[in-house]
Amino acid sequence: MSVTLRGYVFLDALQPQLAAFTGTTSRGFLPLAGQASLWVETAPGMIINRVTDVALKATRCAPAVQVVERAFGLLEVHHDDKGEVMSAGDAILSYLGVSRDQVVKPKVVSSQIIRAVEPYQAQIINRDRSGMMLIPGQSLFILETEPAAWAVIAANEAEKAANVNLINLRPFGAFGRLWMAGTESEIDSARQAAIAAIEALAR
Repeated sequence: MSVTLRGYVFLDALQPQLAAFTGTTSRGFLPLAGQASLWVETAPGMIINRVTDVALKATRCAPAVQVVERAFGLLEVHHDDKGEVMSAGDAILSYLGVSRDQVVKPKVVSSQIIRAVEPYQAQIINRDRSGMMLIPGQSLFILETEPAAWAVIAANEAEKAANVNLINLRPFGAFGRLWMAGTESEIDSARQAAIAAIEALAR
């Protein structure tokens, strides 16, 4: 079976909001802020079952996220020991017969900021959010990445760089999507950090 490594996102320290968001939306073992985390995206999706098996048998990592779609699959594993997470990544790469430099390079598909969000639009977004609530009057940053898993590093780096709220994150499917909210200046800083993280990996 031919497998494409669409995403290989290693985070040496999950930021508090991203860890909390992952915990509220996942069905696996909940990660904590500060833990190392690895997100792997594959095509086709079904192979992610074997990828999970390989990672768990090789290390003491725990999985928080496993999404199995027909086209794409996504796995997240985490541990307090960064070395365990890196070893999980090595085992996965060895099983797939690929190297990290063969991963599909990320790109920003779209990026926009909505200034001073109107109350009714805030209500619409809040009906579909899994993270923090969007407050009317805040600025809203929306980022779309391809492949999807790379939206995770954009979220983590934006949270490091700015005092913003993580509204929603969808790191699976054809495209990854990230929503963050805050003051104008903080959202500008978050956008800059998120896009810089993606562009650095795209080189």
